[in-house]
Amino acid sequence: MFERPYGFIGRVILAACAVSLGATSLSAQSTTNTKSADSSISRADIFTGYSYYGTHGTNKPSGINYSSIDLGAIGSFAYYANKYAGGEVELASHPDGLNDGLTTISAGPIFRLPLQDMTPFVHGLVGAARLGGPNSDAGGYHNPYRWGTALTVGGGIDYALPFFKSRLGLRLFQADYQYVHASFGPSVTPPTGGPIGGRANLSSAQLSTGLLFHLGSIVPPPPVTYSCAASPSTVYPGDPITVTGTAANLNPKKTATYTWTTDGGKISGTSSTANIDTADAQPGSYTAHGHVTEGDKAGQSADCSATYTVKAYEPPTISCSANPSTVKPGDSATITSVGVSPQNRPLTYSYSASAGTVSGSGTAATLNTAGAAPGTITVTCNAVDDKGHSASATTDVTVEAPPPPPAPEVMALCVITFDRDHRRPTRVDNEAKACLDDIALSLLRSADSKAVLVSSSTDKEKKVLKRRSRHADVNRLAEERAVNTKAYLTKEKGIDPSRIELFTGSDDSTAVKTTLVPSGASLDTSSYAPVDESKLAAPHRVVRHHVKKK
Repeated sequence: MFERPYGFIGRVILAACAVSLGATSLSAQSTTNTKSADSSISRADIFTGYSYYGTHGTNKPSGINYSSIDLGAIGSFAYYANKYAGGEVELASHPDGLNDGLTTISAGPIFRLPLQDMTPFVHGLVGAARLGGPNSDAGGYHNPYRWGTALTVGGGIDYALPFFKSRLGLRLFQADYQYVHASFGPSVTPPTGGPIGGRANLSSAQLSTGLLFHLGSIVPPPPVTYSCAASPSTVYPGDPITVTGTAANLNPKKTATYTWTTDGGKISGTSSTANIDTADAQPGSYTAHGHVTEGDKAGQSADCSATYTVKAYEPPTISCSANPSTVKPGDSATITSVGVSPQNRPLTYSYSASAGTVSGSGTAATLNTAGAAPGTITVTCNAVDDKGHSASATTDVTVEAPPPPPAPEVMALCVITFDRDHRRPTRVDNEAKACLDDIALSLLRSADSKAVLVSSSTDKEKKVLKRRSRHADVNRLAEERAVNTKAYLTKEKGIDPSRIELFTGSDDSTAVKTTLVPSGASLDTSSYAPVDESKLAAPHRVVRHHVKKK
C-alpha cells in the first residue's frame, strides 16, 4: 500500500457533501420528473462505483502503518422485503499493487427512507476481508494476503435520475466506518528484508459513489376509496332519501363494515346503502357521512359525504282578473282566480273588495257595484293551502262616472245708452231703468251669479274734457255712467253691491254693456279698466259742461 495523507479522507467527505447538496438543490428545482414515493420504490438495487479507502492501523509487532488506498471499486446488491427494510451483499476491492491491497465481502441489513427524489439509507454489514501487506519502503517486505474479519456500518443518500423511467439513480455518497482484523501468523525475519507475520487491526473510512440500478418495484395496495350520493338530493319534509355508497379497492377476503351519520333527520343502514327519514328535519341543507373500514391500518378505511336539501313547502301563487274591467254604476263584474300550489296542495279561495260587494268562494266570484261611488274598486283574491301558506293578488274594476253637466257660460244682457239727455249725459233714464229691471231679475234668479258692467264714452267727450283741463280724467263720464247704473241696481232693486263689477271700455259710444256671469264661468276683463268707485258719488245726474250733439 502507498502512503497517503490521512487528511484526504476529509477532502473526500467534503466533496461528497457538496455533491449531495447540489443534487438536493436539483431535486428541489425539478418538478416535471418528480414522482410519488410509492410509485418509484424499487424491489432491488444494484450499486457499482468508485471507492476510496482511508485507513488507520499498524501491523504488529513490526510497527509498520497501513496507508490509504485512493483507487478502488465497490458493488452491492440490496433486496427489500418492503419499502423500508431489506438485506444487502457488498463487495469492495482496493488493490494497490502486486500482492498488496484489501478486498471485502460483507452482508447485512439495510434500511432506507424513500422520499420523492432522495433516499437516505443506513446499513450494517459483517463479512470477510482479504488483506495484504503492509509494504515497507525499506527492504521491500510484505505479508502475503490473508483472510480476516470485516465489520462495516454506515449510510448514504441516493438520488433518483429522470432517465429510463426512473430505473437509473446516483448514489451521491456512501460513507462507512470499517473495522478489519487479519492475522499473518508468527512474526519471523526472513534472510533478507524485514520481519513478516503479526496481526493487523484497521479502523478505516470507506467513501464511495457511483451509479444505482433499480430493479422491480414495491407498490403498496391502493387505498380504499369511498363515494356516496343522495337520491333525491332535494325533498320536502317527510319525503324519504336513499344514500348509496360506492367503495373501491376493498379486499374481497375481508369483511367491510359500514357506518352512517347525518346532521338532518334520522339515518339507518349497516351496508353500503342507508335511508334517511326527514319527517323531523327543518328546512335547510344537510350532509350524510358514510364510513367503510376493513382493518386498522392506513389505507384500509375511507369516508364519504353526500349533501341533500330539505325544502320548506312553497306557498301557492294566484292571479285574478275582472270581466268586464269597466262598468256603469250598479252593474256587476265577474272575478276569476287562477291559483297554483307547487306541491299540488288543495287550495281555498276568498275575496274582498274596497267598495261594493263581492260574493263567491271558488275560482270565480261576482262583484256588485250597487251603491259604489264612481272610481276604481280594488278586488283582492286570496288562496290558502292546507299547510296554511297563502297568496293574494288584486284586480281593478272601474265604475264609470256620469257625464258632467255643461260648463256655465256668460250671457250678454241688455245695453243701456246715455245719448238722449245731452244736459245730463250720465243720468239713468226710464228706458235704461226698464233694461236694469230685467238685469235685476236675472241676478235674483241666479243667486250665485254676478253682473259685469262695461261703460264707455265717446272720443268727442274725451277731447272736450281734455281741452278744458289738461289734468282731466277723460274716462270721467264713462265711470259716472257705470256708478249710476250700479246705484240703481243696488238701491232701487236691492242687489248686493259685491255682485256687480264696474269697468270702463274703449268703445266710442255712450253705452253701458251688461253681462251676466254665472258661478263657475269667467269673463275676460283684461282689456277693461276697473272703476274706482270711491272717487265718485252716485248718482251723478248733472254735468255742468255738457257736450252738444252735432
